[in-house]
Parts: sequence; structure tokens; C-alpha cells
Amino acid sequence: MLFESSRIYFRKMTEEDVPIYHKWRNELEVMRTTSSYLDVYTLAETQAFVEQVILGSGTSKSYMIIEKQTQAPIGITSLVQIDRKNRNAECIIDIGDKDYWGKGYGTEALSLLLDYAFFEMNLHRVSLQVFAFNLKAISMYKKIGFKQEGILREFLFREGAWHDLIQMGILKHEYNGKKLNDRGSGVG
Repeated sequence: MLFESSRIYFRKMTEEDVPIYHKWRNELEVMRTTSSYLDVYTLAETQAFVEQVILGSGTSKSYMIIEKQTQAPIGITSLVQIDRKNRNAECIIDIGDKDYWGKGYGTEALSLLLDYAFFEMNLHRVSLQVFAFNLKAISMYKKIGFKQEGILREFLFREGAWHDLIQMGILKHEYNGKKLNDRGSGVG
């Protein structure tokens, strides 16, 4: 079923999700591997970000990742910069609830998002960006079929050192053979 697997489902993000997103956005350990800017955000700043960037964009789709058994939101995933003419988009995934790290939820959620991107939206290409020190995420992306396309050298200054930003992408025909094969296993 679209937007659903054995352990999770997606629902559209709404303004009611601001408090949980605000909690994740202010959790250093969560944002360390996904955000270029580490800061402490006020609830008003998070509210404005959600309204303008997440909900207010005509070129993005954002979903809360819900764990079925507990009905708890565990993360967020998005397709951003959707280009319908050239059939491509960038994807973002954050498992915000650390209790769900390393249990395959990221792999499962990204597979659902790619199912939607390729088999419903008929996109041709999906890309992402990942910090070079985020080895677990890179391993998951490669397992799903993403290929490294480039490196932005010394892009991020974090914890006193420079780190590269890796550009990765996957084409629809590269994903077809991977559809659902290993959903729910691995890292994420």
C-alpha cells in the first residue's frame, strides 16, 4: 500500500506537528548529522520554518513517519525541489526519535518515499546530500542503490574540523530491482 509498510506509515505533516519537530530540531545529536546550522531555535522560529519552508512550498512534499504499533511520530521525510518537467527531486530523511535509530526504520521510510517518487510521481531521478562523516547513512543510501555523484570539499565546519558534503543520486531504473527487497532491515 502507498505510504505504508509493515512497521510504519506516512501522513502529511501539519502545523500540529510543530512541537515534536521543534523537539527534534533542538536535539543536538539528531541535527548533528543532518543540519548545516546547529543552533537553539525558539518555538516561534520553528513554527515559521514549518509554515514557510515545509508547508508553504509548492515544490516539496513532507511526511511524518509514524510507527504503527505505538502510533508515535518517529521522524520526517520530504521530497524537495520537485522539478516535474525534468522529473527529479531531492529527498531528505530524519529519524528524530533516537529510540528508533539503528533498527532499519530509515531504510524502510526511504524505500517508501522512493516507491512514491518513482512509481506514483514518475520521477526519473532522486538526489540527496550527506555529510561525509555520516557513515551509517551513506551505507544505507548505497544499500538502497544511491550512487555517489560528487563531493563538495570541506563544505561544513563542525566540531573544529572541515568535512566534505557528498552528493548522491538514484535513477528510477536503478531502483526498480531494489523495490521492497530488503525493507525493514539494515541501518537507519
